[in-house]
Amino acid sequence: MVETRQESVNTLDMSETPPPTVTVNRPPSGIELPDVGALWRDRELFYFLAWRDVRVRYKQTALGAAWAVLQPVITMLIFTFVFGRVAGLAPEGVPYSIFVYTALVPWTFFSTAITQAAQSLVLQERILTRVHFPRILIPMAAIAAVLVDLAVTLPVLGVLLVVHGIAPGWAIVTLPLFVLLVVLAASAVGLWLGAINVRYRDVRYVTPFLVQLWFFITPIVYSADVVPSRWRILLELNPLVAVVDGFRWAVLDADAPGRSLIVAVVVVAVGLTAALFHFRRLEATFADEV
Repeated sequence: MVETRQESVNTLDMSETPPPTVTVNRPPSGIELPDVGALWRDRELFYFLAWRDVRVRYKQTALGAAWAVLQPVITMLIFTFVFGRVAGLAPEGVPYSIFVYTALVPWTFFSTAITQAAQSLVLQERILTRVHFPRILIPMAAIAAVLVDLAVTLPVLGVLLVVHGIAPGWAIVTLPLFVLLVVLAASAVGLWLGAINVRYRDVRYVTPFLVQLWFFITPIVYSADVVPSRWRILLELNPLVAVVDGFRWAVLDADAPGRSLIVAVVVVAVGLTAALFHFRRLEATFADEV
């Protein structure tokens, strides 16, 4: 009697088991809103992907995260000699090394972030084809991982300010706003390149050229004031102009970005919105094309 009763209970439990949840991944029909909320809803997975990118980047390296400092510092020394002393581009009243390094801090983050984000989806081929989750987490985690480099290079900037006896003014409190602006700009470009790279692998060859071209149209080794006024509005379409000028204003008490900041906010807002919709439209095909 006991065995029969136990068997009937097990049968009842199995009959009440809910059916498994099935997720169907279909291409979006029409225009769908991007799933930005996944960054918070799946924040644990986002953190895991970002932290893994950090570990992989510096795995089996002798200097580890010190490379994040060496790259802009060595570049600063070369630019100081070539452009500051030989070419005579040094501004008045500010050491050229500080002038350049202040711009290299956001630029190094931006260039590294868009490069990592452009390749992130292709490099995560095994995850994309086996696990269902919001794909936007992958390029955004790659960008978040580069924030570690930015966090390392900022204290070096503080040391250089102390060495040269430069004390920032009240504008230093606006520095996080310009950090946010460069993160959003990198997210817009990174999402565009990452989504396109899944279908067209030419992006891996175009990205270095794009970064090099973007460097020359950003006032890193020169001041934006040397650009003729008739070309200034075209230059200000580059949001990195406002970022670099904002960093120099916050740290070196230079001229505050005016019109360039307004243009940058509009360009980044439009570009990021378009990138999110573009990424959402192609997201469902990543597993088939990667």
